[in-house]
Amino acid sequence: MSLDAKSAPAEVAKKPDLVNLTIDGTSVSVPKGTLIIRAAEMIGTAIPRFCDHPLLDPVGACRQCMVDIPDAGNGRGFPKPQASCTMPVAEGMVVKTQMTSAVADKAQRGMLEFLLINHPLDCPICDKGGECPLQNQSLSNGDGESRFGALKRTFPKPVSISAQILLDRERCVLCARCTRFSEQISGDPFIELVERGALQQVGTYETDPYDSYFSGNVIQICPVGALTSAAYRFQARPFDLVSITTSCEHCASGCELRSDHRHHQIKRRLAGNDPEVNEEWSCDKGRFGFMYGRGNDRITRPLVRRDGVLQPASWPEAIDVAVHGLREAGSRVGVLTGGRLTVENAYAYSRFARGVLGTNNIDHRSRPQSDEEADFIAAHVAGRSLADSVRYADLDAAEHVVLVAFEPEDESPIVFLRLRKAVRNGTLRVTTIAPFASRGSEKLSAELVAVAPGGEAAALSGLELGAGTIILVGERAATQPGLLSAVSAASARSGARLAWIPRRAGEVGAIHAGCMPNLLPGGRPLADAAARVDVASAWGASTLSGQAGLSADEQLRAAASGELLALVVAGVDPADMGHADEALLGLESAGFVVSIEQRESAVTERADVVFPAALMEEQSGHFLNWEQRQRDVAIVVKDTRSPMTDMRILAALADAMGSDLGFRTPAAARADLAELGTWDGHRAASPTVADPGHVVGTADGLVLASWRQLLDASSGNDHELALRATARPAVARVSPATANALGATDVVCVTDGRRRLMLPLLPTRDMVDGVVWVPMNPGIGQGERLASVPGTVVTVDVVPVDEGVAS
Repeated sequence: MSLDAKSAPAEVAKKPDLVNLTIDGTSVSVPKGTLIIRAAEMIGTAIPRFCDHPLLDPVGACRQCMVDIPDAGNGRGFPKPQASCTMPVAEGMVVKTQMTSAVADKAQRGMLEFLLINHPLDCPICDKGGECPLQNQSLSNGDGESRFGALKRTFPKPVSISAQILLDRERCVLCARCTRFSEQISGDPFIELVERGALQQVGTYETDPYDSYFSGNVIQICPVGALTSAAYRFQARPFDLVSITTSCEHCASGCELRSDHRHHQIKRRLAGNDPEVNEEWSCDKGRFGFMYGRGNDRITRPLVRRDGVLQPASWPEAIDVAVHGLREAGSRVGVLTGGRLTVENAYAYSRFARGVLGTNNIDHRSRPQSDEEADFIAAHVAGRSLADSVRYADLDAAEHVVLVAFEPEDESPIVFLRLRKAVRNGTLRVTTIAPFASRGSEKLSAELVAVAPGGEAAALSGLELGAGTIILVGERAATQPGLLSAVSAASARSGARLAWIPRRAGEVGAIHAGCMPNLLPGGRPLADAAARVDVASAWGASTLSGQAGLSADEQLRAAASGELLALVVAGVDPADMGHADEALLGLESAGFVVSIEQRESAVTERADVVFPAALMEEQSGHFLNWEQRQRDVAIVVKDTRSPMTDMRILAALADAMGSDLGFRTPAAARADLAELGTWDGHRAASPTVADPGHVVGTADGLVLASWRQLLDASSGNDHELALRATARPAVARVSPATANALGATDVVCVTDGRRRLMLPLLPTRDMVDGVVWVPMNPGIGQGERLASVPGTVVTVDVVPVDEGVAS
């Protein structure tokens, strides 16, 4: 492509310095600093390797990638073979790989022979058999026989590196990929090479298992079968598996995954290769958390309440009962969709609520929420595209990132990895506004601005921000009045860019689909008459109501008071709501409840009609991640027990009510939404809420701080025992001064007036006084969760030693 005269100089200036060399007789020009092994890949030559990985620092541990670099008369040669994974190219260099050099070929064959001296030849029973680089390279670059006739080294096996990761030490080739990943990428240096010579092996601290949210990556990058998964070990052979590329359904990071299945059942998940998002990594929840639909609580048939008891029913009967109850309610109905739906399913609920039921009472926020957040979303999230949003690449290039009510390692793990990559490269400074520096913040070398919940707005206003700053704000900001307004103001004042990162995978897509009480599809404001006409025209409806809808919390309160007569609920856990007890009361008091759900839950227990919905692995569609990037979801397995997606169920209900949903397939729904497009009219203004001021502990108790840890008691972690066992222990954190004031040394009981939680006490340095932090949804064996949102004043009492921790 030609460049005009004005742009050419700028383009030329951007070109990197190029180095010219010859590889196997082929001339090639590559950027300065390129490793020889990468330069060879550019001309299609694959040099064998084990320790080399493009996302890890070179180490030259295995010596398998030896090449011959003869002296070409320019002083660039070497008398002995060199490791191509550690040596950068040089001008005029001549490189001969195993393809053209007997010296390089002999060196590589010799290294393979050394590796196989102690490596067991148990390929038929090894989990890596069939996809093993050592196996492949032994066939392509090794000798057919070994000259070593003594006994091979053996070890007791397997060693539990953690509950999830198992090590067969005799298979290890000491490539150090696992240890380098742990140190360089995730920042969890809990595994290391110990001993020397033939005894060298991967080891752990005696009392410290490999504690990492990203431990599964070491299995995937292990070039042999040394590291295996407790969940997948001996489950299948790689050549028996069918692989499908899909997207993770757990959080808003938007990871590409590869699901491998056999006999209509997913056997394992691997991280996909998506350089723009998750590169080649995934968190353990995305990798191992796919078992949640395999328990006895899976709903496979419609249920109808008869004489106060839920009983199996046919689809026609269940649809008739649901339609009768919804017709009785008229427009006095609420729709709670949750934040885990694909965009297509979310759009189906949006059109069903407004076009069929005639109500704007629809909200996806099955968590603490506020009107301020709804205004913030309308101003900064709705109607955006990937082109005008903050992206992962922007995090890589940012000078300063400020974390507000957001813990990336727990709430969006791939965002954490990208931040840590930039920090490690020395290009990024991170500031976190939080009660204490979490483990993730410490790994980011983040500057802590220690505040109690409620003090974030004042702390943010005191920071120096600039155009090179990005503010990452989490969904927990909705629990602190005035905080989202302060974030908007800080961004406008300083020129800092702003990104909102929710936890759930379907939240951004639900906003785009119109699952908000104040928003129509495409980010159209409900209050705008032109926007309503636009949507009504596309749907073939006469008009759409302009009456403001109720939020999720308001719907449940209205159901409790009798203002709403019916609820349609999909994938919502009342315990996740801002006020869990009020949510349960609303469900129990509602005149009629339709639940569209995959598993038995607190909602299905109180529902009048229950429809079984397909699991994510059984349907197609797409998510929008926090960047507004499309993440495609593919059908991995087909289960005939529950063939109906949410969309098909809603279409059947619409038909029975004498209406037309407009589509029945994800492709048709996507086309319908695409035809609407995004709103190009007036955008909502940023929220303005007065800052309530800094909140501190009172004589009546301490201020509650909390967030959800990645691995907790959520249903997405169910039925995978090894994954659950790697969850971090739940503790109650206070500052040392607060611990002294309490006189507590062991276990405390945190009470919010309605529920209590007994946890071990952990005094935490640099934590703000007057605050107690507990996990929002602690794991099994740690008691129940509190019913209150962060910022609530709670009481903390010392528990006598003989009482222990409640289970």
